[in-house]
Amino acid sequence: MNRIVAATTGTGRIVLVEETVPPLRPGAILVEVHNSLVSPGTEVGGWRGLARQLEEPSPLEKPRPFGYSNAGIVAEAGEGVTEFAPGDRVACIGNGYAQHADVAVVPHNLCVPLPEGVTFAQGAYAMLAATALHAVRRTQPEIGESVAVLGLGVVGQLAARLFQLAGCYVIGWDMIPQRLEIARAWGIDATVPVGEVDEVEASRAFTGGYGLDAALFAFGGDATEAFNKVRYALKRAPDGHPYGRIVVVGGAHFTWTHGAPLTNVDVRQAARTGPGYHDDAWEVGPGYPPVFMRWTTQTNLRLCMRLIAEGKLDVDALTTHTIPLPEVEAGIAAIIHRPDDILGVVFEMAH
Repeated sequence: MNRIVAATTGTGRIVLVEETVPPLRPGAILVEVHNSLVSPGTEVGGWRGLARQLEEPSPLEKPRPFGYSNAGIVAEAGEGVTEFAPGDRVACIGNGYAQHADVAVVPHNLCVPLPEGVTFAQGAYAMLAATALHAVRRTQPEIGESVAVLGLGVVGQLAARLFQLAGCYVIGWDMIPQRLEIARAWGIDATVPVGEVDEVEASRAFTGGYGLDAALFAFGGDATEAFNKVRYALKRAPDGHPYGRIVVVGGAHFTWTHGAPLTNVDVRQAARTGPGYHDDAWEVGPGYPPVFMRWTTQTNLRLCMRLIAEGKLDVDALTTHTIPLPEVEAGIAAIIHRPDDILGVVFEMAH
């Protein structure tokens, strides 16, 4: 099989290598992959970081495969798999499984059928869509609430739209003009160019002076300044204390100003795609009883595919680059020095 790898973790080069197809284990399916999606923040350290590595490479390390979201056609079902058969169209996720390669072996509970009309490129958004959905669930949105999404990368954009589908009004914060334009183009209620206007005042004005009910942090790195701004943009009690929920999806970290208590602000982490992911017994075995656990990684994935099929989650609006597998090294090299122009990058396998 052909697999895309980071040539070394310190050079920033992305190359194509030929490898042996992994064995088909019980409870898994063999997939002929048609498309995969890049999640730059967790897979390659961000496009800016990759560009810096090209200019200033660090000591060599072993080539590193990456990727965890793809879509294709089932070639073979492993022992114990009954819901998939050769020829089925599927979306697949999983670190170490649904990688950037033209063949993948993936546990059956990390795969879902592609609805009619959903393309393989759209299905490749499965992992990031389910990650955004689980983060939105962690926020516990209510109809009519006002929510800020900080960071309008792929996960932030998807989360913003999912908040709207849950009945919320959404204001997106970002410093990259193209991301703000994409958010407005696919219907996010309002946007704030970070650093150009007062984000607190803009967000409070967006809520009619009431203040935000919740915020979602969808970017990595030091978020202390953003956190303190959000705290002042939240709704406030008569005694001046902020109220609301803050959910972090991704690698943002922060500390709050000494003497400024969180009091009634709930800070939560949203990791992965929902219950089940990284539970090996579940991934290759039976699902959790749905009467007790309605939303798992599997059911979140299925809902995301349904929303895409119904036109409610327009992932095509997020794809800025499609790169054929044989051209991957040149394709990445051609765009890497313009990181602000990159959002969704889809690899297209040669089938």
